[in-house]
Amino acid sequence: MIGDIRETKECQLKDPMDLFHSGQVVKICAPMVRYSKLAFRTLVRKYSCDLCYTPMIVAADFVRSAKARDSEFTTNKGDHPLIVQFAAKEAQVLCDAARIVCPFADGIDLNCGCPQRWAISEGYGACLIYKPELVKDMVRRVRSQIDNPKFSISIKIRIHEDLKRTVDLCQKAEAAGVSWITVHGRSIEERHQPVHYDAIKIIKQSLSIPIVANGDIKTLKDAENVHHLTQADGIMVARGLLANPAMFAGYEETPFQCIQDWVDIALEHGTPFTCFHHHLMYMMERITSKQEKKVFNVLSSTSAVLDYLNDRYGV
Repeated sequence: MIGDIRETKECQLKDPMDLFHSGQVVKICAPMVRYSKLAFRTLVRKYSCDLCYTPMIVAADFVRSAKARDSEFTTNKGDHPLIVQFAAKEAQVLCDAARIVCPFADGIDLNCGCPQRWAISEGYGACLIYKPELVKDMVRRVRSQIDNPKFSISIKIRIHEDLKRTVDLCQKAEAAGVSWITVHGRSIEERHQPVHYDAIKIIKQSLSIPIVANGDIKTLKDAENVHHLTQADGIMVARGLLANPAMFAGYEETPFQCIQDWVDIALEHGTPFTCFHHHLMYMMERITSKQEKKVFNVLSSTSAVLDYLNDRYGV
């Protein structure tokens, strides 16, 4: 990380809020555990993605351990604008983490939406939507302790069953100085149920800061429809970009040039084999037969994958 970070110091950091003031819907790559790392962010930026998030990082570990910092956060001069997402439950710990990344990123995001049991049992993620005063304090403290006024502080939330509580949470965060709010339109209990886009629209109408819509957006047409339904200022995509990193550029399925780009970028970044292979499995899901998947998905080395792609597709 340190080498990459030194390089970043020489580059011009960006103001993510400029994107929201551009008049265009902001296209965003979601924070995804294991997947939204530097190499993948580099790929989606080639295909019209405006803003990228890191995977969620536990702020306390990040502050405490140099090893955690080196393994969890890598960037370079082309990786902007960049938001670092943290899981935190104490305002000062979040501030300390924000101070560490401030010279190398364009903002931080507080995860208030992760529904996984381990996160909630530790006091992180979606349980924070039930603690609006704590969220408000965390946002305000980061605002007061980071000198750079262009450094953004955002939050990503799920919704309550009672939407009034969500609007109250969002208004408290807005009053504390939050830059924008990403709303995953499901409650903590909901996994595969339809997304409540109507709830995102009500939240948008209740605030004056930018709102980003998230949930079940798999194509550029989906993104346009969700924008139309919610009037959100940005669209955040997770699995849709895993399946098709060129989605925001208007491709309906992953083009072979994108697969070629991933191979080049992943090899250049020294991406571990499992991650390299998993991304390709996602990208090729829609363009390979069941028989081809049976062969490709059990390949066990980078060289075997490269040989397969070259023999079968000329990649």
